[in-house]
Amino acid sequence: MKRTLTIFAAASLCLSALAGNPKPFVIPELQEWKGTSGLFVPEGDMRIVFNAEELRPVAEALSEDWLTMFGRKPEITCGKAGKGDICLSLKKDRSLGEEGYSVKVKDGIQVCAPKAVGVYWATRTILQIAEQTPEHSFPKGEARDWPDYGFRGFMIDAGRKFIPMDYLKDLARIMSYYKMNVLHVHLNDCGFKQFFEHDWNKTYAAFRLECDTYPGLTARDGSYTKKEFGEFQDEAAGMFVNVIPEIDVPAHTLAFTQYKPELGSKTYGMDHLDLFYPGMYDFFDALFKEYLEGDKPVFRGPEVHIGTDEYSNRDQDVVEKFREFTDHYIRYVESFGKRACVWGSLTYAKGVTPVKSENVLMYTWSRDFSATADMFELGYKTVSIPDGYVYIVPAAGYYHDYLDIRRLYDRWTPAHTVDSVYQERHPNIEGGMFAVWNDNCGNGISVYDIHHRTMPALQTISVKTWNTGRTLGFEKFDLRRGSISEAPGINRLALVKEMSGEIFRADELAPGTEVPFREIGYDYTVSFTLEAADEPLGTKLFDSGRSIFYLSDPVSGKLGFARDGYLFTFNFRPYPGEKLDIRICGNNKSTSLFVNGQLQETLGIRKCLYENSNRPTYQVRTLAFPLGKACDFRSRITDFNVSNVIL
Repeated sequence: MKRTLTIFAAASLCLSALAGNPKPFVIPELQEWKGTSGLFVPEGDMRIVFNAEELRPVAEALSEDWLTMFGRKPEITCGKAGKGDICLSLKKDRSLGEEGYSVKVKDGIQVCAPKAVGVYWATRTILQIAEQTPEHSFPKGEARDWPDYGFRGFMIDAGRKFIPMDYLKDLARIMSYYKMNVLHVHLNDCGFKQFFEHDWNKTYAAFRLECDTYPGLTARDGSYTKKEFGEFQDEAAGMFVNVIPEIDVPAHTLAFTQYKPELGSKTYGMDHLDLFYPGMYDFFDALFKEYLEGDKPVFRGPEVHIGTDEYSNRDQDVVEKFREFTDHYIRYVESFGKRACVWGSLTYAKGVTPVKSENVLMYTWSRDFSATADMFELGYKTVSIPDGYVYIVPAAGYYHDYLDIRRLYDRWTPAHTVDSVYQERHPNIEGGMFAVWNDNCGNGISVYDIHHRTMPALQTISVKTWNTGRTLGFEKFDLRRGSISEAPGINRLALVKEMSGEIFRADELAPGTEVPFREIGYDYTVSFTLEAADEPLGTKLFDSGRSIFYLSDPVSGKLGFARDGYLFTFNFRPYPGEKLDIRICGNNKSTSLFVNGQLQETLGIRKCLYENSNRPTYQVRTLAFPLGKACDFRSRITDFNVSNVIL
C-alpha cells in the first residue's frame, strides 16, 4: 500500500510540468491552494529560521520531528532565511483568524501566521507533505489554511477503564499532528450494577487522580499522580492541545459514595449523590479545590468539566436541587479562573432554579438531555457531540463499536447537532468532538483496541471540524489517509506499512534474540516450530511492556497471553519433548491458535449473560502480538516468522 501511494503521489507531481501542482494531500484538508510548477526538495544544509523568539519552541519541535521522521536534524536560528530554508514568521493577517497560516513553497518554504499556534499547525502540514515521498519533496505553490471551528476534540473515558499515562501523552501528540486541539479526560465513573450481582458495593468504580484531601479515594488499579497529570497537561499545551479534565458529578459518582456512603442517594441509587445531604457541598468543594487552587494548579488549562449529566428527573424538588448543584459548581470552578464545561441536562431537568449560562460551554450530546435549540435559547455556547454520530462504546452492542467514517465524512459537521442542522460556523457552536466510552467494565478491551477504534475516527473528525467544505471524496480520503503517520515517532497501531507479508524471520529464536518491532498489530500471523521443554509456570516468549505471550501461562502452564490486566489462555499445553508447528493469528475480533496446521482454538468475542439483566455484555480476547527481545525459555524455537497478514 505504501509503495502504491508513493507512486500515486509521484505521478501526480509529474503533472506539474503541464499544469499547476495539485493540492497536496494532508489531514485535515487545506482550505486553499494555488499550485505553480516544480518541486522543492530539501537539501542537507536546510535550516529552520524564525523571526520572533516566541517561535523558538515551534522551530525546535519541527527540527526534532524532522530528525525523528527523516533522520537528520536541521539547524535552527533566529534571523534571515536563505535559499533552501524553512522560514517561520509572525505576521498580522486578519483573514487567517486565531489559528490560520499561509505556506509559500518556492526555493524554500515560507510560513506566516498571526500567532504561534498557526505557525505550529503549518509545521504539521509541512511534515505530513514531506513524509509522503522518499525525497521529502514539496510541490511549489501557496496554501492558506484555517479552521472552521475553534474546538476540535476527543473525549476518552479513563474512569471505567484505566488509560495509562504513556498512552495519553502519545494521544496528545497524535491529536496535535492532526490539528485536533482538545483532549477531554473523563476521570471518574462506574459500571452497571446488574453486572455486579446487583450490589453497589461490588460494582466497579474508580477515581483516577491522586488525592490528599481524601486518602483512599484514588483507584488502586490505576491512577495518575498530581505531578504527572500536571506535567502531561503542560506537555500537551506545548503542542497546542488543551486538556480538559472532568470530575463527573452528581451522577456516575459511585467512586465517591463507596468512599463515603453518606453521599449516596438511597432513592436513585449509590451512583447518584444525595443532593440533600448536608455535607455534600463541603465534600466536593474540598475535592475540586485540591486540583484548582494555587499559582500552578493540578488542572492547568482554561477549562474544567464538571459533568452534570443523567441525574433522575422523577421528582421536581430533586430537579431544582440538581439545577442548584449545577449552578454552584459552574460558579465554584469560575472562582478559580476557569471556564466551566457541562453535559448540562437542562432539557431533561427543566425548572425555575437559575443556572448560569454566560461563558459556560455546553456539550450537546442528546436531544432528550440537552436539545441544541433549548441551549441556544438559554444562552449557552455549545460543542456538538451527537451520540448517534460520534459515540464509540467498544464491544457493547449499542452505539458504535467503530464510527461510520464514511457517514461522518459525507454527512456530518459540528453544525449537524443532536436535533437540528444549523448554518456552518453558527456563533453558538464552538466546535465538535467524538468520544470513547468504556461503559462495560471488564469487557477485555485493551488500550490497543481503543486506539484501533480511535485512529480512523480521529482522522475523519479532524477533517470535518477544520474544513467543512472539503473537496476530496471519501474514497480518495480513505485510500490515502494511511499514508500519513500517527505522529512523528509514534506507531501505536504497530503497522509495518513498507512491507507486506513476511516482515521478520529467524532460523532460530534463542533467548535474547531481538526483533526490530515492539509489537505487530492487526492483522498478523506469528508462526514457529516449537521443540517443547518442561517450562516453569509463567515462562514468557515475549514481553513488550504492553503485553506478554506465554509458552507456559502463570496459572495452568498453557499457551496464552496477558495484557491490560487480563490473562487469556488457549486450551493447549505442549508435552515436554513434543515438536509442534505453532501459528497464532490475530485481528480486531479474535486471536487464534493453530497446531500442526489445524485450528486448536479461537479466542473470539465471548457473550456474557447475567442473572436478572435484560442484556448481555461481551468480552473481547484480542492481542497485538508482543515482540522486541525474546525472553528466557528452555524450549527450542526455529523457523520463527512474523507476517503483517493473516495466513
